[in-house]
Amino acid sequence: MTSVWRVSELVSLSLREREGAAKRRKGEGDVQLYQDQPGGTVQRARELRREAPELECRLLRALREAFPALKWRHQVPVGRYYADILCFSERLVIEVDGDTHGERTAYDEARTRSIERDGFHVIRVTNVDVTTNLQGVLTQISFSLREKEGTHAQHGKDEADHAKEKGAAA
Repeated sequence: MTSVWRVSELVSLSLREREGAAKRRKGEGDVQLYQDQPGGTVQRARELRREAPELECRLLRALREAFPALKWRHQVPVGRYYADILCFSERLVIEVDGDTHGERTAYDEARTRSIERDGFHVIRVTNVDVTTNLQGVLTQISFSLREKEGTHAQHGKDEADHAKEKGAAA
């Protein structure tokens, strides 16, 4: 026998429930919604991914192979800019600078400051580094990830030590 459901009987998921499902599906702690972005943002990000330079794609593949537990995204809107490569869980942005970036240092600095204000750490690498020293670039990123881990571990240790000191003083 088949069941017939009336629309009024269906319970729609709340925004929080939908976001939770997206987190579980994507394995990310921070689901990024584009509701605060201007119209056309998603379409522009798709265009940037389609037209991405080969070196960005090569670095992205290498990152996914070297750090398979992390979710790496390509051409993601962050504020008014698009990050070349981004890992939300680590709050890390990797910018691959081409030949023209040497002429645009003021723009790149403003872009980096803006992305950092949004809570991300920015690593800039050059096309030459990706081409000639990809393993060195991955090592630099690995050190940055470990440094972040160490900061969190050290921070947690300081809090625990502080709590012990408070307990000993009481």
